[in-house]
Amino acid sequence: MSNLRLAAVTAAFHKRPLETVAPLERPSEYFAQKVFNRRKMYKYLPSDVYHKLVNVIDNHERLDRGIADAVAKGMKQWAEENGVTHYTHWFQPLTEGTAEKHDAFVEHDGEGGMIEEFSGKLLMQQEPDASSFPSGGIRNTFEARGYSAWDPTSPVFIMDDTLCIPTIFISYTGEALDYKAPLLRSLRAVNKAAANVAQLFYPEVKEVQTNLGWEQEYFLVDEDLYLARPDLMLTGRTLMGHDSAKNQQMDDHYFGAIPERVQAFMKDLEVQALELGIPCKTRHNEVAPNQFELAPIFEECNLAVDHNMALMGLMKKVAHKHSFRVLLHEKPFKGINGSGKHNNWSLSTDNGIQLYAPGKNSVDNLRFVVFIVETLMAVYKHNGLLKASIMSATNSHRLGANEAPPAIISSFLGKQLSDLLDHIEKADKEDLFTFSSKKGMVLDIPEIPELFIDNTDRNRTSPFAFTGNRFEFRAVGSEANCACALIVLNTTVAEALTDFKARVDALMAQGEDCSNAVIDVIREDIRTCKPIHFEGNGYSEEWIEEAKKRGLDTENSCPLTYDRYLDRASIAMFENMNVMQENELYARNEVKWETYIKKIQIEARVMGDLSMNHIIPVATHYQSQLAENVQHMFAIFDQNEATSLTARNKELIREIAERTQKIETGVVNLINARKVANKIENMRERAIAYHDTVETKMTEIRYQIDKLELIVSDELWTLPKYRELLFIR
Repeated sequence: MSNLRLAAVTAAFHKRPLETVAPLERPSEYFAQKVFNRRKMYKYLPSDVYHKLVNVIDNHERLDRGIADAVAKGMKQWAEENGVTHYTHWFQPLTEGTAEKHDAFVEHDGEGGMIEEFSGKLLMQQEPDASSFPSGGIRNTFEARGYSAWDPTSPVFIMDDTLCIPTIFISYTGEALDYKAPLLRSLRAVNKAAANVAQLFYPEVKEVQTNLGWEQEYFLVDEDLYLARPDLMLTGRTLMGHDSAKNQQMDDHYFGAIPERVQAFMKDLEVQALELGIPCKTRHNEVAPNQFELAPIFEECNLAVDHNMALMGLMKKVAHKHSFRVLLHEKPFKGINGSGKHNNWSLSTDNGIQLYAPGKNSVDNLRFVVFIVETLMAVYKHNGLLKASIMSATNSHRLGANEAPPAIISSFLGKQLSDLLDHIEKADKEDLFTFSSKKGMVLDIPEIPELFIDNTDRNRTSPFAFTGNRFEFRAVGSEANCACALIVLNTTVAEALTDFKARVDALMAQGEDCSNAVIDVIREDIRTCKPIHFEGNGYSEEWIEEAKKRGLDTENSCPLTYDRYLDRASIAMFENMNVMQENELYARNEVKWETYIKKIQIEARVMGDLSMNHIIPVATHYQSQLAENVQHMFAIFDQNEATSLTARNKELIREIAERTQKIETGVVNLINARKVANKIENMRERAIAYHDTVETKMTEIRYQIDKLELIVSDELWTLPKYRELLFIR
């Protein structure tokens, strides 16, 4: 084992878990300790200001700038009492991460000194330099002005010594340069459309809330081993590495006992997350070795997205403290499962009705069916766009890899709901809606109580599955901003519900009563959206062919999939729902194509560097050792015996020579492919070239390197191997 690798492995092996001191209180007592929530608002704000701010949050009223100074004063007092010295507008640019610029609470006092100050103006908006953030051509580099504006519906929080103020980020000319602004618009669109439909059944409904429960999967790798892998450091994944003899094939890691070091990390992470108001609920080992999951309680969608973004940053900080590195790349290791971020999505009314939950009477069940079917209509009409919303250079490694949802969007409903929709389509209108609650299952073990079985089973191969009272969008990538997928999902459902309501209204205007009008439209939509409904194995080759026959989008090229954002139907939908304009969609696609190019470009450069400076020198050094051994054997034994004894080494010498030659040639071809692609001016065409030529050449080089790893002496190999990265604690 090389000295560098030996030192990294030894350091990792001898690490012990840190002593994590949790607060003495119960979690409920320190939950949201670092959040300026309603309890803090009530304490630190004047009564009239508090009620005006709560009205903004609850009733979506426009924020009165007249109360901004009072709010800022109260925030600052609370923050300073908690050791805060700086503030920042915390926003989510099109980089998939978050951005922040810290300013101190200081201003000149006019007498040669300084005072601590934080005004309403500074709270409400700032002007970060927009020229260095991705804009897709909306802003020229020399036109730097952009604005961040406070989102009062997402609470301000403290991170270290800084007051973080969630904001939207827009250009000088008003276009969104972030994920939050269009997410908020999409939430408004689905709220309006869903409330209008819900009022057909419950006239008292005033608004509908979108709920989200994300499940964050991730890998942990020992920090010393991580630092000995340049590919992990620079790309987030291993660009080379042969399978470990043992990986996940024994199914012994999933839900297994959490390793002691990992448990200490999780405990520390959860305490800090709970202090930030992130309602952590679940933790467990995932399928692949060194893979884990954290999931919170459901929250309002905008807040849940902010919490997930904050958590991903917090995970990295806490992991470093425990001598780990968090890997959020969707596929950091070849040959084992990658990581997703399942988005459990639902709608509920202001009077507590879960719109995707069946009820106990015909009205409730008719409402239930309407929202199920119209969601299926949305997914059917825009299945290619939904796939584009979760596609990326990193997530494309995971999708369709027989471990995750396939690169074809379909929806699983379960037998009971599927049978119900078939019944509605064909039966008479009388007594259409009978949907049982959970049925009981009694096991032949006296000590075990009766189990209640859900109305649907689970289909792990379904990208968009109904799971009892919500839909689970399983295809979202682990390092993605949830908002990217939810902007599309919210908007498509808003469009479908708006169209449904218009058709029902048209039938009622012709004299048909409400129930009959609803049933007529629903029957039509059940027939229309049948192609999106699939209960079988999404991994099978047969499904790909069947999906093509059904007219579903089966494209698996990431750059080409992005085209779905620019379909006329997509542009019309986003504009009609007031979520994004055509120029914003074109700009975002430019960013997506450019991001794809840069990620593949970085990977190609790292692979070339490692190939020429790590792999080939190590392989040829071992080859020289073998050649020297062959010479010594001929010096010791006679010609015939030496020939026999050195046959295997000669084969290895030849194989190493052939494989290193293929690697060298492959690197040259990889460089040339990049040069050709880089000359293409059109960003879309360049991204396609990177997908079709550059990425494929990397796969060819990796194959040769992984074969060499099995041949070259372990003591010479410089890069930590999978068996060390995935199993050392």
